[in-house]
Amino acid sequence: MTIAQKAQTLIGLHEAPEILRVVNVWDAVSAKAIAALPETKALATAGHSIAATFGYADGTIPRELMLDMVSRIAASTDLPVSADLDDGYGDAGETTRLAIAAGAVGANIEDRLKPLAESVANVEAIVKAGEAEGVRFVLNARTDAFVRAGDRPVEESIADAIERGRAFLSAGATCVFIPGILNADVTRQLVDGIGERKISVIGLPGALTAAEYESLGVARISYGPTTQRVALTSLQDLATSLYSDGVIPAGTRALN
Repeated sequence: MTIAQKAQTLIGLHEAPEILRVVNVWDAVSAKAIAALPETKALATAGHSIAATFGYADGTIPRELMLDMVSRIAASTDLPVSADLDDGYGDAGETTRLAIAAGAVGANIEDRLKPLAESVANVEAIVKAGEAEGVRFVLNARTDAFVRAGDRPVEESIADAIERGRAFLSAGATCVFIPGILNADVTRQLVDGIGERKISVIGLPGALTAAEYESLGVARISYGPTTQRVALTSLQDLATSLYSDGVIPAGTRALN
């Protein structure tokens, strides 16, 4: 598949009636392990996890280092890859061009609750960059209306997310990513306000299941840094067992 075909495939996965489940990866070997599963239809990187891999706090990793790992992940699979690109590194259009060159066909890019006009301009720049490269870039435009809400009432966050989401879609985004623990009532209001198969959520402890979000009209669910946390928890627990004279568990698969 060409990169343009991969982008079109990813768009189709967002538009399908089944929710798109993407298990986030952070390096080539985690990408290969997930891509090998028959249920996997696309891959998404976790920016937080890639930053942690290189010893950076979330949101502080240099663009070139992030994109180097994105390229390694994209080269490890024939599946469409969507990249977490923080807030676009100050030039969302150029970052998109570089991401496409690295093999990504879509991305999450955060608004960080910047002024709406500025955020919409970023979306427009991303879409134009994809068009210039001959790729219908799959922008999962992220709004931080909930995760940066502070103590404002939830109704204000819902209204803000809807206003931003509609504006991002009008500017050419494929989907609107609204991270946070969204219950059924909030999710229903967001879908009603933005559109069915047009919002993306994150699966966190305390959130709904993928099937429940699907029934509410959500297009996509991802898991962010939690997949790496589960892997590191297992590694640390194994190390504790080995220090206590344990052994490598039988049935351990040679996934590397």
